[in-house]
Amino acid sequence: MSVDPAFLGRVEIRTADAMENLGLRIGEQMQPGDLLILTGPLGAGKTTFTRGLAEGLGVRGPVQSPTFVIARTHPSLVGGAPLVHVDAYRLGSAAELDDLDIDFARSVVVIEWGRPMASAVADSWWDIELERPVGGDDDLGDEDLDADAPRFVTIRRIEG
Repeated sequence: MSVDPAFLGRVEIRTADAMENLGLRIGEQMQPGDLLILTGPLGAGKTTFTRGLAEGLGVRGPVQSPTFVIARTHPSLVGGAPLVHVDAYRLGSAAELDDLDIDFARSVVVIEWGRPMASAVADSWWDIELERPVGGDDDLGDEDLDADAPRFVTIRRIEG
């Protein structure tokens, strides 16, 4: 699991294109077995980030939120690892995540809302927290969730 250390820490992302580009640059470095846990409120950019990650991996799209299907697998178009994109919001436990039969060893796996389950499925992972403005003059209403507005992304490496 090697990601350029320059990506670690907190960075401000000002547009959806910049969020997608961050995902692309990280996706270019991902290897089979890599797990990314994405945490953040609705509209923070989790799916936008994953769309860029998918492009960096060279997998088949389109990448959409897996909210209603729980998990989507995107096969590689370049002979690399597939991307498995999971939305764990409606899962009640790591056992339900395990029931999805994800091939963690041969895939790059992104789990949205998966922080409470991460240690049950992996010894280490990339913890990526995405924040969007809330409250005060920078508040985004529900109708503005996709609007370009600054987001903050914090990337940490977790060793279990």
